[in-house]
Amino acid sequence: MAAVAPAVKIRLEKVSKAFGDKVVLDGLDLEVATGDTVVILGGSGTGKSVLLKHVIGLLRPDSGRVIVDDVDLATLDEREITSFRRRFGMAFQEGALFDSMTVWENVAFPLQRAKRPRAEIEARVAECLASVHLDGAERKMPSELSGGMRRRVGFARAIALEPEILLFDEPTTGLDPVIKAVIDGLILELQEGLGSTALVITHDLDSAFRIADRIAFLYRGRIVANAPPQEFRDLPDPRVQQFIQGLATGPLTD
Repeated sequence: MAAVAPAVKIRLEKVSKAFGDKVVLDGLDLEVATGDTVVILGGSGTGKSVLLKHVIGLLRPDSGRVIVDDVDLATLDEREITSFRRRFGMAFQEGALFDSMTVWENVAFPLQRAKRPRAEIEARVAECLASVHLDGAERKMPSELSGGMRRRVGFARAIALEPEILLFDEPTTGLDPVIKAVIDGLILELQEGLGSTALVITHDLDSAFRIADRIAFLYRGRIVANAPPQEFRDLPDPRVQQFIQGLATGPLTD
């Protein structure tokens, strides 16, 4: 009998993390339901990337627990956490491609590391590039690609191992509005096509409202608001409203 997926795919319980005297996460609580796309909003330097690194096990909390698929990451040793990370696909800012590799080689990289057979790698790379609408770009170098194309190659690499969880780090930063909309649509296509759970960090409001099942707002190391997009837009919390409206004065800047 197949295992039943947990209702909550990712859970952070009272997670705290400091670097020296700087407290970045301060008793943070967050749940991500299986199959949902959750967007973490917050200003620059609020700890969004630190949160992602805890979810994937690159950082361990000073206190609290990070639980993925009902597994407390703190119970895994280095070998186990490395194996566990294969459940994740990570798309970094601006694609984070290997500059000396072709598009094909970039997408093939995780498959080669997983020691997949050559025929399987060739078929999977073709499938992944088709899914991001980059058929025929296999031999191009990253320097020949536009910003949006580099993001799409990064997405293709992220889905190569058919991950259960997709993590997106500022996927639309620096792109024009049209390309942002294309990237947002692609995120939804990939997440739905794989049936994955997705966690996205961004400060791009338009993108957040387009792709999220839920939006969570990170402020001073804690999630201070968490709601479906339309409810989030209407929250009376002055911190949320200042961020949404882009106001120069308010609790975020006081």
